[in-house]
Amino acid sequence: MKPGAASRTDDAVVVSLTEFTAHRLRDLPAIARDGLGLRRGWWAMPGAIGVSLYLDVSRRQGGSLSVWTTEEDLRRFVALPRHREIMRRYRTRVAVRAASWTAQDVHAADVFARRREILEAGRP
Repeated sequence: MKPGAASRTDDAVVVSLTEFTAHRLRDLPAIARDGLGLRRGWWAMPGAIGVSLYLDVSRRQGGSLSVWTTEEDLRRFVALPRHREIMRRYRTRVAVRAASWTAQDVHAADVFARRREILEAGRP
């Protein structure tokens, strides 16, 4: 995970898993570019503990796993003008699924291994 502005903590954290499926393969490069652009400023996001991005070209899917100190920190990120603009740009070009939950411990490999199950249920 790429570290954020907040330190890891022994307290419970907020975990957000988001996945998109592009309707057309040709949209993936621009979507990936914009996702990486958002990640560039990750180190300065208040309450951001870590983020991992993924891309599965064969399925036209990608997404993120992010960890936050509080739900408010996650909402602040989602409301950022740059994030909102990107979501508006691709809203008709992708299908999005997301889940968020509170956890004591987060292991990215475990979450990614179970991501389809988590996204179908809306939580782990």
